[in-house]
Amino acid sequence: MSIEVLVPNLPESVSDATLITWHKQPGDTVIKNENLVDLETDKVVLEVPAPESGILVNILKKDGSIVVGGEILALLEPRVVQPGDVTENANPEHEQEESDIPLSPSVRRLVAENSLDPSVIKGSGKEGRLTKVDVLDYMHKNTLQEAQLIAPVANAQQPAAKKTEIPPVILKEAEASSGLSNLRPEQRVAMTRLRAKVAERLLQAQQNAAMLTTFNEVNMQNVIDLRNQYKERFDQKHHVKLGFMSFFVKASIEALKRFPAINASIDENDIIYHGYYDIGIAVSTERGLIVPVLRDADQLDFAGIEQSIVEFGTKTKAGTLTYEDLKGGTFTITNGGIFGSMLSTPILNPPQCAILGMHAIKERPVVENGQIVIRPIMYLALSYDHRLVDGREAVQFLVTIKECLEAPAHLLLNI
Repeated sequence: MSIEVLVPNLPESVSDATLITWHKQPGDTVIKNENLVDLETDKVVLEVPAPESGILVNILKKDGSIVVGGEILALLEPRVVQPGDVTENANPEHEQEESDIPLSPSVRRLVAENSLDPSVIKGSGKEGRLTKVDVLDYMHKNTLQEAQLIAPVANAQQPAAKKTEIPPVILKEAEASSGLSNLRPEQRVAMTRLRAKVAERLLQAQQNAAMLTTFNEVNMQNVIDLRNQYKERFDQKHHVKLGFMSFFVKASIEALKRFPAINASIDENDIIYHGYYDIGIAVSTERGLIVPVLRDADQLDFAGIEQSIVEFGTKTKAGTLTYEDLKGGTFTITNGGIFGSMLSTPILNPPQCAILGMHAIKERPVVENGQIVIRPIMYLALSYDHRLVDGREAVQFLVTIKECLEAPAHLLLNI
């Protein structure tokens, strides 16, 4: 009797998912709990494991299909399979090589779409792990080589022949190096579920909120000095590095306690004041922007915050973030400074009514006690929904964060 491979139950807020990539084909041997297929939702990529060991006999949903919870994806023929067994039609030596290369969902998708052999691509990630950049660089080199081979034919203006396929990557360097004036490659791809959701929420924030942004600057000298003084002892005791984000999370919580309207949200004609502090930390990934949430961040110490952030980073790279990691949140912090941003206006993360934007730290001349001195300065930006938050509250909120960071004793002594 055949075993059905089903779409797992999706969270209540998610109606469907997109089938990205099958990792097995009909006739392949599969082992129980081995990942068969990746499903992309609005926020995360779900892996669907084999319910039992056996032979994959029939795939009912192809790549790109829209599926819902409980829908049948494929059929398995049960069979006793040992972990060392390989597919009958596969090359055992080649199978072993590929199995030794860990691939994230986005890399697997890129490799599958372009029919690449990951065993010939050199990985630059941890323990030789392939990254998306590694695969794109490999495709880039192949495109340049192919363009150079095509160039003599194009320059000779010979009659049209069978079109040579070039990997679907837009590479202007290919034209420059080959002299091909007519080589203008393009690629049309479907928007990922995450990118589509991000676009929808950004448009929602622009259309449904009276969004304004206020700015300030903060002298980071005392935070930097404190961090440099204790970072080694902090690392030795807590086994995690002391970063800047924990200071900003603590300062934001203190400011949210003083101005509870900024920790609130609007639900139609009602205002919901949250008595807890779930802080979202915006993270840029290969698939797009996601916001994992620090639950009850006010109850975490500096080490707990830093450890949670490291854990989110590990899960993000491995593609193992869950809906529980991403749902909710009462306030968000985003750090464009890690990409070199000097000043920006962050967009609200609905239904939250405010978001704090951090930026790059730069040495600047400032006046202290009548003297011009050089200090590490960061610009801060607070975007807020003016329907709920008054300008006075937004300005004072940002001033509170500035005061907490310029005198970190406020955070340590809770004063």
